[in-house]
Amino acid sequence: MKLQIYGIPNCDTVKKARKWLDAKGHTFDFHDYKKVGTDPAKLEAWIADKGVDVVLNRRGTTFRKLSDADKADITPAKAVTLLQEHPSMIKRPVAEYDGGLLIGFKEEEWSAALS
Repeated sequence: MKLQIYGIPNCDTVKKARKWLDAKGHTFDFHDYKKVGTDPAKLEAWIADKGVDVVLNRRGTTFRKLSDADKADITPAKAVTLLQEHPSMIKRPVAEYDGGLLIGFKEEEWSAALS
């Protein structure tokens, strides 16, 4: 199974997910979207599949520091723009695998999807 992980390497949740994947013997490619950025088409696809509320991390410092105007009325198109400008607002990690997409690390969910 081809597995692509997107995230920020120093994020504790990403570290936990990568450690779990290694322990389970899953091989994966890692994409650091803080350094490399994220293709807007990918962001659009993730949002179309899971919704803005799943992809956009509203709990983080970066989101809280946005202006009230930026926080208001977030449409999918506006979310893509914000996430490109502030990749640390993408909920992480994001895992793309043959036939699916996981956002955020929940061990039970990842076990069921990747077994």
